Amino acid sequence: MKPKSIAVSFEPLDNAKLANLCGALDENLRQVEMAYDVTVARRGEHCRIDGDLTQARLAAEALRHFYAQAAVPLSIDDIQLGLIELRNRSLATQASAGLLTKKSDLHGRTPNQVEYLRLIQEHDITFGIGPAGTGKTYLAVAAAIDAYERDQVQRIVLTRPAVEAGERLGFLPGDLAQKVDPYLRPLYDALYDLMGFDKVTRLFEKGNIEIAPLAYMRGRTLNHAFIILDEAQNTTPEQMKMFLTRIGIGAKAVITGDVTQTDLPKGQKSGLVEARRILAEVRGLAFADFNAGDVVRHPLVARIVAAYESHAKKD
Repeated sequence: MKPKSIAVSFEPLDNAKLANLCGALDENLRQVEMAYDVTVARRGEHCRIDGDLTQARLAAEALRHFYAQAAVPLSIDDIQLGLIELRNRSLATQASAGLLTKKSDLHGRTPNQVEYLRLIQEHDITFGIGPAGTGKTYLAVAAAIDAYERDQVQRIVLTRPAVEAGERLGFLPGDLAQKVDPYLRPLYDALYDLMGFDKVTRLFEKGNIEIAPLAYMRGRTLNHAFIILDEAQNTTPEQMKMFLTRIGIGAKAVITGDVTQTDLPKGQKSGLVEARRILAEVRGLAFADFNAGDVVRHPLVARIVAAYESHAKKD
């Protein structure tokens, strides 16, 4: 399609807002360019957007949207998250706002994320399957914190298989907790971000939050708990069955994973893949699927995921 140009002027002109919109060295404008695959040329308060006409119009709408918000400086994070919300504006307002976490504005930013949170609320067991960066684990932890704060569960249990991601790390020094800590670090990070370090530390000490390798789940029955199994693509079928049968009275479970990034030994079946096949028709379970459009990271991550998905379809 022949490239087109759209002119955008920011009126009434406010130089402070214009500076906040553009960012240092126009870095915020570069984010808009990347998101819509257009070129933005600015002279003062006037911009010319070159590219596909539909994309140029969307970019112009985004620039006007951010200018209206630019009473305060806009960071790259503000721009990138705002671009995701604009892309899904029609459903973003339906997101599950009001989750009781440290971040009062936390909600699903894409249609699939909105659906994911709804499924978690309505089902005792929910599977979140999709590529990295789509919010599977982060939103699950947020839902767990919300359930705990509302006294719907008495504790939060987070687990993942201790499988090396394509590397051989060798001997790890320290006691058992220190050995498994690197595998569980992403779960700690989400907890600290959503609940605060001090509160998480207190709840760990009281036993209201527990993080453990999947092997520690064997033989237990988890009642009145919100349980998250992360990186479930790295479970064996036996481990997955073991985990699912740990769920007790008043418990809720979320299983997350990316079936395209399995680190199991070659030839070993993934418990997540098999669980989807076996449990597809079981009532009370829900499956939420994510794709490149749900990636809430740097815009290039979504393009990388999409490129890999396209390549996989050709093979």
